[in-house]
Amino acid sequence: MLAAGEGRRFGGRKQLAELHGRPLLEHVLSAMAATPLERVVVVLGANADEVLSGVDLYGAEPVVFAAWHEGQAASLRAGLDALGDVAGAVVALGDQPRLSPLAVERLLSAPTDGFDAARATYAGKPGHPVLLRRSLFPAVRQLSGDEGARGLLEHARVASVACDGLGGPEDVDTRDELEELNR
Repeated sequence: MLAAGEGRRFGGRKQLAELHGRPLLEHVLSAMAATPLERVVVVLGANADEVLSGVDLYGAEPVVFAAWHEGQAASLRAGLDALGDVAGAVVALGDQPRLSPLAVERLLSAPTDGFDAARATYAGKPGHPVLLRRSLFPAVRQLSGDEGARGLLEHARVASVACDGLGGPEDVDTRDELEELNR
């Protein structure tokens, strides 16, 4: 799970902003804890000490990544490195509070033979979570900037997995978006 950014568009400390009485990041961590994943790693960076003291990690292993300012691609590499030798990794975003454990389960159970990745879609639009198979890891490790694996997935064999009705794809980038979800 990627949650290392400083929340520039949000105005800072987005991970700790309250949504329905708990920190935004906790919503995603609790959803990931309810999946059949063997391990959950959460990559933290900006405000890591405050996040660690103010958020229930639900058993996720924190990775404090000092180079978080290099962008989402660097945080993704840090998460993959922390996982070690695995067959694949499910990528979720720490600012997607409506992520459903059922979407993760659907992604994991989807027929993906012959694909490098699988991506949740909502109303036909790509979103998260995303399952990256080990075959993509070398290319992911070459990424840079703040876009994560989006550009890489445009040129990979990606299975689309419809997750309509299973949570939602909304991420929170601004305080207005958080207020809308709080309503």
